[in-house]
Amino acid sequence: MLVAQNIKKQYQDLQVLKGIDLSIKQGEIVSIVGASGAGKSTLLQILGTLDKPDSGSVLIDNEDVTKLSEKNLASFRNTKIGFIFQFHNLLGEFTALENVCMPAFIAGKDEKEAKLKAMVLLEMLGLADKANNLPSQLSGGEQQRTAVARALVNEPSIIFADEPSGNLDSKNAQELHQLFFTLREKLNQTFVIVTHNEELANMADYKLVMQDGMLLK
Repeated sequence: MLVAQNIKKQYQDLQVLKGIDLSIKQGEIVSIVGASGAGKSTLLQILGTLDKPDSGSVLIDNEDVTKLSEKNLASFRNTKIGFIFQFHNLLGEFTALENVCMPAFIAGKDEKEAKLKAMVLLEMLGLADKANNLPSQLSGGEQQRTAVARALVNEPSIIFADEPSGNLDSKNAQELHQLFFTLREKLNQTFVIVTHNEELANMADYKLVMQDGMLLK
């Protein structure tokens, strides 16, 4: 599903990533942990095509995303990759349903079809009765589950999550963590998760530990 080879990234004089190699299979849930400044978020942004490496390659579904033009990369990102962030980034003036539909609308999908898919996801995530609520009318856990539905609406090959439960209380965090495994069972969804939450990190199929811009063996 994802193969990264010799990923290096430098900002001015600071070498943030010093040659990262990793391989992730379809349906795996992988956590990335390490101290602040170890390079976790930089790695996740490069794997998720939000940033480019100085050298090395990233293959997702056998496509070398580091070689795509900006236009083709934007299209690939929208259809093949889902993102979940610590702060849900929902658009406040749109309902939960409309927020979930956004990536599908951007991809040019039929409105009726997009809304149908979004409702199926909201129902799967226990939010069917909240579809017409604005984000301000949802709890923190509900907002983050809405963000998960949004990440899933285009049936992405892989989902990247950056501290997904970092803004949630322990109960909602636990429910969100369990949700990832439920989605893997139902959809064979692949997840790469950067987290400081030890419990979530240890639940993953395997845990990658970063230190000083490198993965510890």
